[in-house]
Amino acid sequence: MLEPDVTLTDLGLALECAAFAVLLSREGGARARRWFAGFFAVLGAAAALGAIEHGFVADKTSSVGAVVWSATLLAVGLGAVAGWGAGARLVLGRRAARALTGGVALAFGLYAAVVLGGERRFAVAIAFYLPAALFLLVAFLLAGRRAEARVSAGAWGLGLTFVAAAIQQGRIALHPRYFDHNALYHLVQAVGLYLVFRGARLATRPAATP
Repeated sequence: MLEPDVTLTDLGLALECAAFAVLLSREGGARARRWFAGFFAVLGAAAALGAIEHGFVADKTSSVGAVVWSATLLAVGLGAVAGWGAGARLVLGRRAARALTGGVALAFGLYAAVVLGGERRFAVAIAFYLPAALFLLVAFLLAGRRAEARVSAGAWGLGLTFVAAAIQQGRIALHPRYFDHNALYHLVQAVGLYLVFRGARLATRPAATP
């Protein structure tokens, strides 16, 4: 295993996201909940691909390395699409939500073309994902004001994912060899995504009947 700390934290993140996706899928119901399930599913796939890339691909410039990393970036992009969809279903009407997600799908097509065209910096994926995360954060805040304050746990969680991204881009590490900036990024992101999951369950819970 080439980078044990990064690989294992990536695998943990993948398992966490997979569990959240399954739990939300089993609950069924609201369209927003299905979007959230997709959100966690594709982020889990991105984490699993990241584990493969960091743990077992020695030559990052090889054809295998390029394929794995491109797939990782595309999965992050799909996570952004799902984030827009989930947020839209929380706070917009059906027609507006469909229009928004249709536009985002077109934007993802352009993003995919850029990635497949050879642009594989992780900063590009973050730039595509960040607006979706900001929109979802606002959607959680609005849903919390209309329902119950605990829904804002999702907003706190998204805030932590921004902190995680800053850690990754700033190369902040607990230890340069045994727990580097990527591993710390995964750890903080795992906590943030748990809070997003909690907020998603509350925000999409059926309203109690009097």
